[in-house]
This record gives sequence, structure tokens and C-alpha cells, in this order.
Amino acid sequence: MAPIIGLTLDTAPPTGIGRSPRYLIRQNYCDAVARAGGIPLCLPHQPEAIDTYVAKLDGLVVTGGAFDVDPSLFGDNERYESVVLKEERTAFEWGITEAMLKKDKPVLGICGGQQLLNVVLGGTLIQHIENEVLGSVLHEQPNPRDEPGHSVRILAGTLLHRLTGKEEILVNSAHHQAVKKIGADAIVNAVAPDGVIEGIESKAHRFCLGVQWHPEFALSDADRSLFSGLVQASMS
Repeated sequence: MAPIIGLTLDTAPPTGIGRSPRYLIRQNYCDAVARAGGIPLCLPHQPEAIDTYVAKLDGLVVTGGAFDVDPSLFGDNERYESVVLKEERTAFEWGITEAMLKKDKPVLGICGGQQLLNVVLGGTLIQHIENEVLGSVLHEQPNPRDEPGHSVRILAGTLLHRLTGKEEILVNSAHHQAVKKIGADAIVNAVAPDGVIEGIESKAHRFCLGVQWHPEFALSDADRSLFSGLVQASMS
């Protein structure tokens, strides 16, 4: 049977006639999983259901969104004005990511999902790139997300390198935060031209990978290989 791949959801406040909060996800996340041979399953933020979710899931995608991880979760006492929180979403994603990793089930973190994954693994974040990285490239690209924004260099010997078979690729970019310090069991697998960390992975898990860009837009075969790798790992 095709593996079941969970996808975390974004949230939006009450709007429209229903005046009710909404869950959101872009269709291309689900399409990318299905195209790779997995069955996408969207996960409502129900903390009490995490153990049940994990028992049913073969793999997990922690998706991105226009919000940030609370700096207090990685030990920063100051919070920049540019930081936007969605505390309930973060709490759920933290819980299910941690639970999946404890079972050594495959996890792919995308953009904000990579940032959360890094903090779960014991790392820290740059709260606002332009404040902390001198001469940074545009990480919030002005052009559409289905076009590249900059290149990334992929480090040899990493899972990301084995999956993509590439030393450098063009990626889209839609973030103002980034990995600062990685956790003890993590390694860097991709770097932007300005030195900003664009990808991480865990040495302590068989498939635990994060990328700062949005491979669900499938700009290249390298992007598609991430979902193929996740699905393949979820079948073993």
C-alpha cells in the first residue's frame, strides 16, 4: 500500500459569512506527496490526537506559513517586532514532530517547518535575516514563488546530496528567518551565497530533513526528489 503522509495545516482567523476560523493548505503540497506515490493526509491541530496520528502515519511534512517560532522556545529573551506567532499551530507541530522522531518515522520540514524542526532538534534561529546577516541576498523574493530567487550550494555526503545528486540548485525563497545554530545531532546540508543555512538534517534519524525553500512548487527534479525520498523512506 502507498504510505500515508501527514501534512500540517495553517490557520486563518474568522472571515466571511461563516465567521469561523479556517484551516488552510496550498494544493501543491498535497499534489507533491501524491505525485511521489504517497497518500496525503491533512492534520487538524488536535494535540490529544497526536499519538493516534503518529500510529497511522508513515511520514510527515511540516509545512511553511507566514508566521514564526516563538523565540522563547530557543532561549531568546527578546522578540523582534517582525516576529509573528501562531502559538497553537506551533505547539501542535512541535508535538507531532517530536512524536514522529521518537518513532524514527520520516519527517520533511519545509521553510517554517525546517525552522521548527531545527528548534525541536535543539537549535536556534535568526529572528530577522536583514538585521543579522550583512549583505544578505533577498530571501523574501519579489518575483513569484514558482520562479527561482537564488541558488543554494548542497554539501557533499549529506542525505540532501544523495537525494538530489546536485552540488548546486536554484530555489525559490520566502522567509525572513533562518537557522542560526544547529542542534547537536544535526548537520547543515545546504547554504545560500550569503552564508545563510538553507537546509539541515539529523544524524540520529534515518530520514529527518529540512529545507528553507518550497520544493512543493517543483522548480526542478531536485525538488521532486525530496518528496520521492520521503515517500520511499516511509515505505520501509
